[in-house]
Order: sequence, then C-alpha cells, then structure tokens
Amino acid sequence: MRSSKSRSRNKSNRNNNNRSMGNVTNRVFDSSGPEGKVRGTPQQIIDKYNQLARDAQLAGDRVATENFQQHAEHYLRLLGAAQKEQDARREEQERQNRERQAERDRDRGDQNQQGGDTQPQAGGDDHAAGESTLVETPESQPEAQPEAPKRPRKPRRKPKAEAGEGGGKSSDQDNGAAPEAAE
Repeated sequence: MRSSKSRSRNKSNRNNNNRSMGNVTNRVFDSSGPEGKVRGTPQQIIDKYNQLARDAQLAGDRVATENFQQHAEHYLRLLGAAQKEQDARREEQERQNRERQAERDRDRGDQNQQGGDTQPQAGGDDHAAGESTLVETPESQPEAQPEAPKRPRKPRRKPKAEAGEGGGKSSDQDNGAAPEAAE
C-alpha cells in the first residue's frame, strides 16, 4: 500500500512513531493487488476488491476470492482506524469547547455577583456581562401606560379647480409657494 505521494516526501515521515492518519478517508491510494493496480480512496478500493472477490467466487476460484477479501479487509481496517481517530479528535474538541463555555459561564456569574462594573473579558466578548446584543422590539418592552388618544386630524382642503374662482390657479401656486395649512 503506497500513497500517491512521492517517496521523497514520505522519507521524513517514516521515523515519526506518532504518525497521524491524516485525511485517509479522502486520500487516494495505489493498491497493488493480484489483478494489477487498484487506485482510489479506501472506500473505492474496498468496493473494487469486494467486487473482484464476488467475481472470483462466481468463477469458482476460492483462492482468489480469499485473496481479494483479505485486500478489502486491509483497507477496511485502515478506514476504520482513520474514522476512530477522527471521532476521538471531534470528541476532544467538543470536550474542550464545553470546558471553555463552562469557564465563560462561571466568569459571567462572578461578574454579575460583583455588580457588573468590571470590564469585558478578553475572550472575544465585546459586551459587558448582563447586556444583551439583541435588538429590542416593541414586543419586548415592558408595558407602559396607554397614551392619551390623539386628536383626529382635520381633513385637507380641496384645491380650487373651478375656473370661476380666481382664474384656475391661485397666486400661491403661481410663485411656487406651498399652500398654507389650515388650523
């Protein structure tokens, strides 16, 4: 099983006993099996060897069937180990995130007990403890006393459009002045 990377790149990694599986699930391998090279991701190679094992079984070749199954099992173990490592990494990150969140919650609780007059923490929170970053909406406001009802507006005056009254246009409209509001 040789990776598609060049040999010179892998020489420095050979002495590293604590080798990480890296991104094995998506890495492309060249597998030299009994039928020639099989190239692909571990899952693709597993599928190919399983297909070759079924074909050999249908042809009645028990030795070739077993050989293909062993090749498939090798890549299955490789893939399983990589997935376990990814799961362990993910669980470790989740554990660290939970610890950080619990620490932030404790810090906020301590700040609230002290009166909340302290400066924000350098952990990325830009607002002081107890302040919300949410926009207040009218629904979230405490209910206030109802305001006194507003006076209804007076209706607008209709412009004089009859020719008999002032020759059609008023003098205010001729010089560009706005008509005065009636009160």
